[in-house]
Amino acid sequence: MSTDLPRPPFAEQQQPMPGSSTAMDPQPDYGETSYKGSARLAGKKAIITGADSGIGRAVALAFAREGADVVVSYYDEHEDAHETQRLIEGAGRKCVLMPGDIKDPQHCRAIADKAISAFGQIDVLVNNAAHQASFSSIDQRRGVGHNVPDTNIHAMFYLTKAAIPHMKQGSAIINTTSVNADTPSPQLLAYATTKGAIQNFTGGLAQLVAEKGIRVNCVAPGPIWTPLIPSTMPAEKVKELGKQVAVEAVSCEPVSGFPVKQGVYREDLGPRRL
Repeated sequence: MSTDLPRPPFAEQQQPMPGSSTAMDPQPDYGETSYKGSARLAGKKAIITGADSGIGRAVALAFAREGADVVVSYYDEHEDAHETQRLIEGAGRKCVLMPGDIKDPQHCRAIADKAISAFGQIDVLVNNAAHQASFSSIDQRRGVGHNVPDTNIHAMFYLTKAAIPHMKQGSAIINTTSVNADTPSPQLLAYATTKGAIQNFTGGLAQLVAEKGIRVNCVAPGPIWTPLIPSTMPAEKVKELGKQVAVEAVSCEPVSGFPVKQGVYREDLGPRRL
């Protein structure tokens, strides 16, 4: 892991949702030059949601370099998704792009079906895709509708339900939650609420499928430099992202398997899902 990482303050910047990785300054580090695989996922087939950029791309790259073929699920960020595909194929693995809206149960079933038709099996499901929005008052949330819970938690039910019938003993489901599950940011109230739900979903699902030999866990990162940041947060928040934990960015340690603090410019989010 590189120790020469950018620190806040960053350049003031904002983007329209859902944001683009290529437009970010500084450019996120997905581990392109630093992550070396060791065949820990040789022969495995994975579905990763939100894998066009951000944490999802870092996970996809790490999985590919560990030997897995990957279905990249994403909304409509085609340019970013094609870059993820380039990285996966550059690692010598197969990549299937699956654009569409995971808030739709039918699309979630189509993702699982695509994985089976392309690869013949599903060994790992990474429920990572998320939506967030910033508010200074709870009254402001009225215009957002149900995008946050529908994307962040309901879609996990849909895709997990679609994938499990194809998963054998030894398979794994990995969900992305957040430190906001335990220490919610008031301006991210809706997002934080769903992250708490994901933590409970993970614990309950793990018990539900244990007899099938399917492992379920979650990873709880802190501030991470992804396109969601400049596309959903005020400029002043973007500029100072991670300031409260930046001094610990290099020496983050996991507690009970979950990272309780993360730096803002990290390439090790992929390995945490292995």
